[in-house]
Amino acid sequence: MFCKIASGDIPADVVLDTDEVVAFRDLNPQAPTHVLVVPREHAPTAASTAAKDEALVGKLVTAAGEVAVMEGLESYRMVLNTGADAGQTVFHTHLHVLGGRSFQWPPG
Repeated sequence: MFCKIASGDIPADVVLDTDEVVAFRDLNPQAPTHVLVVPREHAPTAASTAAKDEALVGKLVTAAGEVAVMEGLESYRMVLNTGADAGQTVFHTHLHVLGGRSFQWPPG
């Protein structure tokens, strides 16, 4: 599904769009601000993305910072879940940008 969002075949509430990544609002937000940053090129996990192009992981993080600024977030959490046991439910690399509320540590 994220491939189709990245290609524009499925509409999404896009907040950032570059040649290499697209960021859009999560349909099931876990915080007042919950944006997903995905690479346009498919790779199922962050580890597989890094294996293909380690610089692309840095671009995801950079894009997440841009999203945070655009959303007016001074504090925010970035999350990369890798694998089902870590909570990954869509197997297309994606970085969560969460903000607008306090978070606890350790996460659940």
